[in-house]
Amino acid sequence: MTVSVSLRHRFADFALDVGFEAEAGVTALFGRSGAGKTTVVNAVAGLLRPEAGRIAVAGEVLTDTGARLFVPPHRRRIGYVFQDGRLFPHLSVRGNLLYGARFSGGGGDLGKVAELLGLGGLLERRPGALSGGEKSRVAIGRALLARPRMLLMDEPLASLDAARKAEILPYIERLAGETGLPILYVSHALSEVARLARTVVVLEAGRVARAGPAGEIFADPEAAPLLGLREAGAILPARVVAHAADGLSELVFSGGRLFVPRIAAPEGAAVRLRVLARDVVLALGRPEGISALNILPVTVTRLRPGEGPGVMVALRAGEDALLARVTRRSAEAMGLREGLTLHAVLKSVAPAPADLSVS
Repeated sequence: MTVSVSLRHRFADFALDVGFEAEAGVTALFGRSGAGKTTVVNAVAGLLRPEAGRIAVAGEVLTDTGARLFVPPHRRRIGYVFQDGRLFPHLSVRGNLLYGARFSGGGGDLGKVAELLGLGGLLERRPGALSGGEKSRVAIGRALLARPRMLLMDEPLASLDAARKAEILPYIERLAGETGLPILYVSHALSEVARLARTVVVLEAGRVARAGPAGEIFADPEAAPLLGLREAGAILPARVVAHAADGLSELVFSGGRLFVPRIAAPEGAAVRLRVLARDVVLALGRPEGISALNILPVTVTRLRPGEGPGVMVALRAGEDALLARVTRRSAEAMGLREGLTLHAVLKSVAPAPADLSVS
């Protein structure tokens, strides 16, 4: 199911001019505060009528200013999950969920949605007795029971602490995998985007600065300043091949094998691992006598000097991409250049939980 968005709209101190397409799965709108992310989702929802533009979902045009077509919000069949959940405090979880079903003619499957989001044991509680993560899951469930053709999620985890985010992220992953819905997900948290997104649209000052598959965007050294240098890093698709008795899990990807502390995934499971550029050390020869277990042969594909003392180095490991961030002095001393073969040492002993997802 394809979503096509082309918008132009002016405010007193801001101009929006964006265009992108998205398939099923999570498309993340990423950017700093004020980049235009929420304005885009409001236009898709029909809460904003743009000065010029066209929005279509699965071939059905919802907005076309040239044809003077504008489908009102309640007829768009789009679920919207806000940052604060906006649950009805006087209704139970069941009542909040069934409120969403009213907009689908009562055709939503409460049991299926409750199972998908782990809400079965919470149905009789009131929102005041729920944790932040539980409230977020109820808000998502209410949107799903309206049987939408797509979901809009505007910073749904922004008000949650790290523990609650870790609780709800697997449910959003499952939601994306099992429903087949296109999900437009707004966030300025790069770890969420790396974990969830199939497609990434980077907004800057109301314009699309980068757009494409998540793996390509994260591995692009030119995109690193837009994403944030400290958070820049590539995404590796891998598969779990073994869980060792010493507590390590062994992963395999096109560039070799990786060892990480045991992960909660069965052998054979597909995973995505974000490797931060600042956690990759480069060596001209294969290092010996060091504690690092993850040493990969790589080839330099591109160098991007920064404005300061750093250089972003794009690497090829098998068929996949990595990034390393080194000083300009080190790059010159090592003679780094495109086509040079060397070794990458992944110095992180473990990925953060938010940096590893199970498909």
